[in-house]
Amino acid sequence: MQWPNFTAQSVGMGMEDETKAFLIRIMQTISLVLLWMLINVFIGIYKDYAFFENRPNWTNYLYYAFFLISLFFLIVHLRRKWKL
Repeated sequence: MQWPNFTAQSVGMGMEDETKAFLIRIMQTISLVLLWMLINVFIGIYKDYAFFENRPNWTNYLYYAFFLISLFFLIVHLRRKWKL
């Protein structure tokens, strides 16, 4: 027995192209920010580069430099993506 091939287009529940592109852009933005946050949490908290005991070490400076530079490029990328 052959199962019918129902797609969103054949049923009449298609999404407009602008709406679909907008939702894709939202999901890409959310996933990119979450990935950036996960990387920084892993490096900073789990690898103990975000904290220092008596005074900062060179690895702490390197982590915070990476954090700020990557934050700057993330904001630039998102501003271009959303044309703000």
